[in-house]
Amino acid sequence: MEDALRFFRTYEYVIYILLGALAIWEIRRFMLAWEEMRQAAFGLERENAQTRLNRAATMLVLILFFAIAEFTMVTFVAPTVPGANPLLTPTIDLLATPTYTLGPSLVSDVESDETPVPPTPTPVGEGCIYSQLEITDPKNGDSLSGQITIIGTVDMPNLAFYKYEVARPGETIWLPIQAGRGAVREATLGEWYTNTLQPGEYVLRLVATDNEGTTLGTCQIQIYVNSEPVE
Repeated sequence: MEDALRFFRTYEYVIYILLGALAIWEIRRFMLAWEEMRQAAFGLERENAQTRLNRAATMLVLILFFAIAEFTMVTFVAPTVPGANPLLTPTIDLLATPTYTLGPSLVSDVESDETPVPPTPTPVGEGCIYSQLEITDPKNGDSLSGQITIIGTVDMPNLAFYKYEVARPGETIWLPIQAGRGAVREATLGEWYTNTLQPGEYVLRLVATDNEGTTLGTCQIQIYVNSEPVE
């Protein structure tokens, strides 16, 4: 089951393209059979055209069914099955600057010579809107492991759906986790099994959309996953 869901998720766009091409072909066959049936002068010709018309219509219904099934599995079923989520492999940054740790004596000398600076408050997230679109748990900068409950608020004008997804910092490909419908006010948005990811830094974002699929807003926070991935 998990392997099948992972396959449908990995090749989602390829499957949609194949179904679309097949649908165009069957629509063409349907139109040709329809025109032939209208122009048929004999009963046998009309019967043959009707058979081809029915076959094309049946194929179109099956294609629509497969498209709906693919969308349902990828959007609603796969995010709830931990093993169906593809594992993201951490990327080694060869250009990163190494970090050095000062010894206790050096730290004390530096602290005694410098004026104490008030700590900078941790931002609540990027693009978040108080009481409209925000993730309140986990918080920005939290370290996560195992199964967690995501709590927040999604309450925007024209809201239809929301989803939350994850990606490596700087990456443009987001891995969907789960989706929901309707407004949520300081309550559970859903569950997330973090062991499906490799340990490292990630960006967790909450996306709100309307009925047309237009994005109303996004709220994203930085997190660190320290779970051991599932083999």
